[in-house]
Amino acid sequence: MRKISLFVLFCFLCEIHIFACTNFLVGKYASVDGSTMITYSADSYALFGELYHWPAKKYSQGEKLKVYEWDSGKYLGEIAQASQTYNVVGNMNEYQVTIGETTFGGREELADPDGIIDYGSLIYIALQRAKTAREAIKIMTDLVAEYGYYSGGESFSIGDPNEIWVLEMIGKGKGNKGAVWVAVRIPDDCISAHANQSRIHQFPLKDPQNCIYAKDVISFAREKGYYTGKDEDFSFSKAYNPLDFGGQRFCEARVWSFFNKCNKDMAKFVTYAQGKTQEPMPLYIKPDKKLSLADIQGMMRDHYEGTELDWTNDIGAGPFKSPYRWAPLTWKVDSVEYCNERPIATQQSGFVFTSQMRSWLPNSIGGVLWFGTDDASQTVFTPMYCSVTEVPECYREGNGDLYTFSWTSSFWIQNWVSNMVYNKYDYMHPDLKKVQDELEGKFLTEQNSTEKEALELYKKSPEQAVQFLTKYSETQAQYAFERWKKLGEFLVIKYMDGVVRKEKDGEFIRNEHGKPSSPQRVGYPKDFYERVVKETGDKYKVLY
Repeated sequence: MRKISLFVLFCFLCEIHIFACTNFLVGKYASVDGSTMITYSADSYALFGELYHWPAKKYSQGEKLKVYEWDSGKYLGEIAQASQTYNVVGNMNEYQVTIGETTFGGREELADPDGIIDYGSLIYIALQRAKTAREAIKIMTDLVAEYGYYSGGESFSIGDPNEIWVLEMIGKGKGNKGAVWVAVRIPDDCISAHANQSRIHQFPLKDPQNCIYAKDVISFAREKGYYTGKDEDFSFSKAYNPLDFGGQRFCEARVWSFFNKCNKDMAKFVTYAQGKTQEPMPLYIKPDKKLSLADIQGMMRDHYEGTELDWTNDIGAGPFKSPYRWAPLTWKVDSVEYCNERPIATQQSGFVFTSQMRSWLPNSIGGVLWFGTDDASQTVFTPMYCSVTEVPECYREGNGDLYTFSWTSSFWIQNWVSNMVYNKYDYMHPDLKKVQDELEGKFLTEQNSTEKEALELYKKSPEQAVQFLTKYSETQAQYAFERWKKLGEFLVIKYMDGVVRKEKDGEFIRNEHGKPSSPQRVGYPKDFYERVVKETGDKYKVLY
């Protein structure tokens, strides 16, 4: 089955999230301040946005860990528990190790229904057990070798304050426990990305400092008939996830958009992103300038604006220039198949983050998970320090779900606001962005002073620093939540019933008698009216 067919099928079934996420990776010398950074947009119509938390804990010898598939909740089996686990907040642990993922699926016959470890459990188990990115890779690959790999092909982003890696993995099929995989370290002065298409092609076979791989990753491909050439020419991607139109237009296009914003030479790959040519992009590139945290967060909000894939000016964008289209990705007219674009920022995100990992600070202060629920373009990246011991109420697991609306849940408040903005995008999004900039500007401005205070406390007592950062993270999350709720109320009033009510600096204008002033009847943009006349002729012409 082709990639796009699988995507559409799973969108309808809403059982697992697949071909739906985006990751960026930034090396420490490619960032403005020396941070390593990983971003993750966890995109699925079936995923509820909440902040997971596992406290550090010790276990007795012989204890077992029950494994449940992250996507469906299905019980898969049990494995040996570690004697010591570490504090995990979302996708970052107390040692600043971060793991993200995107699913590429790959060859269907390599799925193992008898495996115990799915990709989601693999992430969160490794985070509870690893102190470095390299250690996480060993833990992940050892786990699937011992217990079997339940999921389809995955690309994982794995980072710590010093290194960032891309690990790609796929199973070996029913009755053949384990997985084939390869992990490549991204050079410190480079950036990388992946988005539901395997991206590792040729890799160094004798450079264990920068590349490690399963001993049978090439021989297994030969055995299955996926590859017949020389070892040095072997491409993991071509063998295990052959490229098709969906892999380019819906997946690699997102990588291209990120690369294109960071390096002028990547513009030439636009035809590859469009599915017209097949020369692959490199796994990593050097950016033209060093990237800041704000740069990366801004790139997560990309809809291909200003490129050949920009779709905000055709009829599909509607009268209000929306950069969104509703699923499915493909559709037919007169038996001809067409597609929507699949940008980086998308409506079906459950949660998003940018992790900031810094080697010059104590781990409890250096690791920040800038977290948001819902669409990256419509959310607020809020600082959650990796050492926090409690999750804010607005992000708490169990505070609502996809079938239970909660007025105290960030996911639901974000979606409430987003689904207003989607319908009148070019009118309403500037109001949203104003509050978004206000909040994120506040958090970034406060970061130095907050961490300076935390560092002073840390010198006296690391526990006091953790308590301080837990309280700070909770306060900022709830502050952003309440501010966003006020934004929703403001938007309802300002744009109710298709008019625009007059306001200045967030305050609605009243007349001299204290009553609400008359709203503006804004109608539709001029070019939309022209399209209506072109399509309908004199049907709506006013006759005198």
